[in-house]
Amino acid sequence: MKAAGPLLPVADALARVLDGVQPTDAESCPVGEAGGRILAEALTATRTQPPWPTSAMDGYAVRGADVASDTALTVIGQSAAGRRFDGALGAGQAVRIFTGAPLPEGADTIVIQENAERDGDLVKVPATEVGRFVRPRGLDFSEGQRLLDAHAALTPAGVALAASMGHAQVPVLRRPVCAILATGDELRLPGEPLGEDDIIASNNIGLAAMLRAAGAAPMDLGIAPDNPDTIAGKLRQAIDAGADVVVTTGGASVGEHDHVQDVLGQLGVAIGFWKIAMRPGKPLMMGTRGQTRFLGLPGNPVSALVCARLFLVPLVRAMLAQATVEPSMTAQLGADVDANGPRQDHLRASLEPADDGTLVATPFPRQDSSMLAALAHADVLIVRPPHAPAAGKGETCRVIAMLPRG
Repeated sequence: MKAAGPLLPVADALARVLDGVQPTDAESCPVGEAGGRILAEALTATRTQPPWPTSAMDGYAVRGADVASDTALTVIGQSAAGRRFDGALGAGQAVRIFTGAPLPEGADTIVIQENAERDGDLVKVPATEVGRFVRPRGLDFSEGQRLLDAHAALTPAGVALAASMGHAQVPVLRRPVCAILATGDELRLPGEPLGEDDIIASNNIGLAAMLRAAGAAPMDLGIAPDNPDTIAGKLRQAIDAGADVVVTTGGASVGEHDHVQDVLGQLGVAIGFWKIAMRPGKPLMMGTRGQTRFLGLPGNPVSALVCARLFLVPLVRAMLAQATVEPSMTAQLGADVDANGPRQDHLRASLEPADDGTLVATPFPRQDSSMLAALAHADVLIVRPPHAPAAGKGETCRVIAMLPRG
C-alpha cells in the first residue's frame, strides 16, 4: 500500500534527503588526474618554491654593491633554467642570466637586458636598486606550509599547485556511485528500433550527465519494464555493487503500472517520504537502506531533471563535503507571472543581463513537464513559493541555476 498524507514542503524534503549524510571515504589519485576532485585531507608543501633565489627577467646577475652607479662589469658566464652558473660572482663581475635561472653565489640584483649594453666580455649597466628583479627563495611557498585545505575542490590551478608542492598522488574523496534505473514498458535506448507506442529513454542519459557534473560516478542499470521482479533484480544489482545512491525514474506514482515503491519496500528500503509540494515533480520518493540512499524520480523528463537538480545534486555535494545550499541568486522578472497554487513552482527561464547589468529572468511561455527542448534552453529555474501572488515584469524573483555553482 502506497503512503498517503499531506504533501511535504520542498525544504523539509531536502532536509530529509540530506539527514545523516557523511562524506565518502578517501582514496589516492594521481595528481594529473585529480582535476575537479575533492581533497580528503589538507596538503602541505614537501619542498620550498623557488628552492633558491631566481631571476624574474632576462638580463645580468650582479652584486648590488657594484651597481650603486653606472658602471661596466666583466661577464664571466651565464645561468639558465636547468643549467646554473657553477661558480661565485666577485667584485666587478656579472653573469648573463635568463628568467627562472638560479642566481650565482654572490649575486643579489638583476639588471634587465634592455638596460644593459654588451660589448664582448664587458657589459655597461646603469645604477640599479639592490634586489631588483630577484625572486627570493620561498617566494611562492615553503616546505611544510599548508596550501590546500581539506574538502577543497581541485581547480586547474589547485592541481598545478599540488604538483608543484611535490605531490605525485593526492588524497581525494571517492566519487559517490549513483546507480540509475529507468523504468517503463515504452522505453527504448537511443538507436534502437521504435514500436508504435515506444519512446526514447532520455532521463537516464540526462541524469548521468548531471551526476558527472556534480562529481559523482554514474552506474547505468539500463531500462526495466514495468515488472516488479525485473525492477527488483536491477535494484539488487545496485545494492550488491555498493552504490551510494540508487535513482529510479518513472514508476513512482499511483498507477497500476507503478511498482517502484512496493519493490523498494520488499527490498527493506525505509521510505522517508513520497509526494512533495512542488511542481514539476510531485511524485518524488526518498528512502534509505543502511547507508544507501534511494531517490524515486518522476518519469516526465523535465520533472526528473528538475527534481535531480534540487535533491540529487545537493545529496552528491553532501557526500563530497561540499556546501549543499548555494548562494542566493536574485533577478528581475522579464515577464508577468500568475499567482501560484499550493505547490512550490519552478519555472524554466532564460537569464540575460539588461543594459544596466541587472539580471533578467524570463520564464518560457509553456512550462509543460514533458518539454525537454525548453529545459535544454533554460539557464535558471524561477522559484515561486506556495500561494505566491501574481508578480509583474520587473519585480524581484529568486532563481536557481540549472547548472550548480561552485
